[in-house]
Amino acid sequence: MKSAEIREAFLRFFEEKGHTRVASSSLIPANDPTLLFTNAGMNQFKDCFLGLEKRAYTRATSSQKCVRAGGKHNDLENVGYTARHHTFFEMLGNFSFGDYFKRDAITYAWEFLTSPKWLGLPQDKLWVTVYASDDEAYDIWTKEVGVPAERMVRIGDNKGAPYASDNFWAMGDTGPCGPCTEIFYDHGADIWGGPPGSPEEDGDRYIEIWNNVFMQFNRTADGVMHPLPAPSVDTGMGLERISAVLQHVHSNYEIDLFQNLLAAAADAIGCANDDAPSLKVVADHIRSCSFLIADGVLPSNEGRGYVLRRIIRRACRHGNKLGARGAFFHRIVAALAAEMGDAFPELRQQQAHIERVLKNEEEQFAKTLEQGLRILEQDLAALDGKEIPGEVVFKLYDTYGFPVDLTNDIARERGLTLDEAGFEREMEAQRERARASSAFGMDYNALVKVEGETRFIGYQGTRGSGQVLALFKEGMAVQQLHAGEEGVVVLDQTPFYAESGGQVGDCGYLQADGLRFDVRDTSKAGGAFLHHGILDQGSLSVGSQIEAVVDDSVRQATALNHSATHLLHAALRQFLGEHVQQKGSLVDSQRLRFDFSHFEAVRPEQLKALEDKVNEEIRRNTPVEIEETDIDTAKAKGAMALFGEKYGERVRVLTMGGGFSVELCGGTHVSRTGDIGLFKIVSEGGVAAGVRRIEAVTGAQALAYLNAAEEQLKEAASLVKATRDNLVDKLGGVLERNRQLEKELEQLKAKAASAAGNDLASAAVEVGGVKVLSARLDGSDGKALLALVDQLKNKLGSAVILLGSELDGKVVLVAGVTADLTARFKAGELMKQAAAVVGGKGGGRPDMAQGGGTEPGKLDEALALATAFVEAC
Repeated sequence: MKSAEIREAFLRFFEEKGHTRVASSSLIPANDPTLLFTNAGMNQFKDCFLGLEKRAYTRATSSQKCVRAGGKHNDLENVGYTARHHTFFEMLGNFSFGDYFKRDAITYAWEFLTSPKWLGLPQDKLWVTVYASDDEAYDIWTKEVGVPAERMVRIGDNKGAPYASDNFWAMGDTGPCGPCTEIFYDHGADIWGGPPGSPEEDGDRYIEIWNNVFMQFNRTADGVMHPLPAPSVDTGMGLERISAVLQHVHSNYEIDLFQNLLAAAADAIGCANDDAPSLKVVADHIRSCSFLIADGVLPSNEGRGYVLRRIIRRACRHGNKLGARGAFFHRIVAALAAEMGDAFPELRQQQAHIERVLKNEEEQFAKTLEQGLRILEQDLAALDGKEIPGEVVFKLYDTYGFPVDLTNDIARERGLTLDEAGFEREMEAQRERARASSAFGMDYNALVKVEGETRFIGYQGTRGSGQVLALFKEGMAVQQLHAGEEGVVVLDQTPFYAESGGQVGDCGYLQADGLRFDVRDTSKAGGAFLHHGILDQGSLSVGSQIEAVVDDSVRQATALNHSATHLLHAALRQFLGEHVQQKGSLVDSQRLRFDFSHFEAVRPEQLKALEDKVNEEIRRNTPVEIEETDIDTAKAKGAMALFGEKYGERVRVLTMGGGFSVELCGGTHVSRTGDIGLFKIVSEGGVAAGVRRIEAVTGAQALAYLNAAEEQLKEAASLVKATRDNLVDKLGGVLERNRQLEKELEQLKAKAASAAGNDLASAAVEVGGVKVLSARLDGSDGKALLALVDQLKNKLGSAVILLGSELDGKVVLVAGVTADLTARFKAGELMKQAAAVVGGKGGGRPDMAQGGGTEPGKLDEALALATAFVEAC
């Protein structure tokens, strides 16, 4: 059976057993900070097992995409060197949430594996393990399923602690846990290895193909096992492993899925499709890289992006070992999409995006790889012993972006090891430096702790009354504020929007008889809204009733920018692709700033299309629809969540343009898109690896921006005596005239240099039978000096020449040696010495070299080196 057929058969089998087929979740775990990547089929059901989430079904089956290449679960180092390790794999699973338990889980697994209708594996090839004390599972296997006792293995606490066993699973130190039973396939006596639990169990003869986890207990902090009221089942079977068994091959890399990828990798690299470990690395890594990019990860220097970058660079390194020249890795994506696109449509939908990201990263890495390898080779040549020092490994990593695993690969090829402890010391020192450099003074308002919550009434208007719940001065709770004092006011309800979701806090004032508190900013502390400002007049006490008034003009201008941000986000996804995800935003009354994931600069024509689309939606003047609903309903509507925002059970869904933009948002917005008036992009640029930033203005600010541009246009036109209509032609004429003048100037400089050359040639002196000429020609640039050195070489026939110039406060140096003397004298060596005198650097070929410096006062001293240089040689 082909891999795709096995996947479908598994899902269909469990559907027939009453399971709901559930799509694979993203490789980026949702709301689970404990995981770097999704690494098991049960990840997306964790809350179901914990009893925190109820779904419409109690039985589920899935084929889950998984990555183990970072964090606690990391198989990266083994990939390519073993038969079964991968960075990416598929986990086939069936799950019971308080429904069936051991008997059904065991019999389902056995039926699917051995029934002729399904996989039809020989029963005598299968071995089974159970937890040592799990007599219930043992009896089901032996008495009901009929597995002989000689092929049953009890595994106890073989990892040094109670319940620490290959056959006891736990979600963590506390929480759901329980025994598991595993099914192994015996590849035969011609392959070395012993059954599970034996001293030879690490061999390749007996391979685990299925794991049934029985969540039976809840372990508390005191180590006590409490029976769960609703025991559950979590099972997993690796698609790649079972495919190898059914296709009668020993290595996962021999299955149909990998054979196609290996062929595509060999073709892209231009090498033989043999059993080379490096080719396996490339074929494996294209899967993890492509799926991670499809799920929104981009190469970067931290977190998930750094793991992706490591995998890409590791693939490039192994491709280079096989003879790859130039970018090759991205060319394998098409083969992967053809192989797995039916099961995972995102590969086909985002193929072009994946290819671009990989190609960009390959090209970037190529620039650092050559330099890093050169440095490493130099260090290895000077190595005393078999261990590469930690500081060398760190220098390559920190300075040249050379991943540690690549250094480790090279070390392993040469029989060397890494000083991992030394590397960790260097890394910790770097972390300390980073912590020290980021230690800023703390805002005392951030420490304000308030009991109770503020009710926000700002969606209905910009005025309202409230009672003072608390007052703070310099971070300390007080009962009263007096005129002239700065502080923080907390109300039971307020129309002031507190900073969140990228929108800045409102400003305005609080007032009562004889009292005015100017609000300069509003923030949150838990559920309380903090009004930051200064008491202008009167006294304000806890319990006072006051009127709150938001600055309506600032609120409205901010709303224009916030609504425009939503339209921009939707337009970006339409024109650049679905890979665009919000990475941050800032919205105030003056502008909007939007950060988003994208692999390259947005081209001018794309920016114009974005701007035109947003303005088109503004002109349509459609109502802005706001609906409060539950989070699941909102997601079903396709609503996108704002970056970094937390949402409760009830959320606000903001729809603009009749569905053009649908997002979850708690901010303040316009009533109709036409209220925005005008949208104008003012800048676009990169802020981090794979993250771009667009800044724009709306409404009155956009009009002011265009008016300022109009004034600049008029001023430019007056400078060249043109009108707006013929300004471009006039500027073109001025630039062409400048080019002609620059050309004429160059010709005049060349003539002057030629004339100077005739005079300079006669100034050469003989040193030990060698003509030496050094001279100063202030005002000459490097190009003129180079031409003059060539001319002097021809005139003198045989000579060592050093010319220098002071130009714009800096030193320009050029050295030349005629061909007959380069065996004795090197222009590059002379330049290094001369440039060092003037506080600079230089170098070049034996016959010609250039350099410079920043100390023109030492130019004469540098020129004098020419004679001493010849004498010394």
